[in-house]
Amino acid sequence: MNSVILGIESSCDDTSAAVIVDGVLRSNVIASQKVHEAYGGVVPELASRAHQQNIVPVVSEALRQANVKPSELSAIAFTRGPGLLGSLLVGVSFAKGMAIGLNKPIVDVNHLHAHVLSHFIKKEEGDEVPEFPFMCLLISGGNSQIILVKDYNDMTILGQTIDDAAGEAFDKCAKVMGLPYPGGAAVDRAARQGDEGKYSLPRSKPGANPYDMSFSGLKTAALNLIHHAEQVGEELDINSLCAGFTAAVSDTLVPRVVKALEQTGRKTLAVAGGVAANSRIRADILAAAEKLGAEVFMPPLSLCGDNGAMIGAQAYYEYLAGNAADMCLNAYATKSILGESV
Repeated sequence: MNSVILGIESSCDDTSAAVIVDGVLRSNVIASQKVHEAYGGVVPELASRAHQQNIVPVVSEALRQANVKPSELSAIAFTRGPGLLGSLLVGVSFAKGMAIGLNKPIVDVNHLHAHVLSHFIKKEEGDEVPEFPFMCLLISGGNSQIILVKDYNDMTILGQTIDDAAGEAFDKCAKVMGLPYPGGAAVDRAARQGDEGKYSLPRSKPGANPYDMSFSGLKTAALNLIHHAEQVGEELDINSLCAGFTAAVSDTLVPRVVKALEQTGRKTLAVAGGVAANSRIRADILAAAEKLGAEVFMPPLSLCGDNGAMIGAQAYYEYLAGNAADMCLNAYATKSILGESV
């Protein structure tokens, strides 16, 4: 074994650890926090406490499944941000303490950057990965961005949401509709049984930057529709509302990423982030890409959400480039994929 990377993810409500050996995934353990279901969303203080309870057994299990001893690790990687600061600090502190005890280097990872590089998680040595440069649509609970990826550490944001992220809109509307947490998955299940044309919902129009997008108007329209129905005693068709809402999100995302592919001449599209698990959005992207003759890379559903494997995958390339982090660093709650403060 030439390089053995332990990747630790703790940016929100999933505690995860993975082991990457010479670029190939050996283990990926995820402990999801059920405590938030009663609240319909993530409670930051409860999340950080759960990370403290989970991180030791999760890391231990990842090492066990990979058949790797702590002393065999080449480096220990962790999500530095963006995310919930209390949750991030658990992973950062654990990684630094473990590294000091083992006398190993640490590698800090940008969470958004890692989502993009989730397409480089190899389960076998010969697994196909995107060739640079390629277009990436990153859609998650906190971000919606169209990114031109030129290399592992060279990315340009072409467009992004100017207000709410797609995943945040899904989760907020799901909570108001009384659907279980996590809301995005619940909306996806309900939408498959609904009529998307039953309710009229808006799509954001392109602005000065044709790749930018907005979801606040859509979210507000859906919430107003729900509240109006409650006030007049009307029974909503939740399945159809979910179908219409999902169609509106897809109709906002897909034309913009198609335009980005056409205007840049790129023929490869990668889709990343938790919202990439949505069945309607996946289907619409595949159909649009087929018309363009573009190749599409989508992570398996198990790797769309937050996971240690994507942290390890990015850290593997950082380690090969000699990019070790300083032990004095700390977590950050808000930074873009380019490392800029936002």
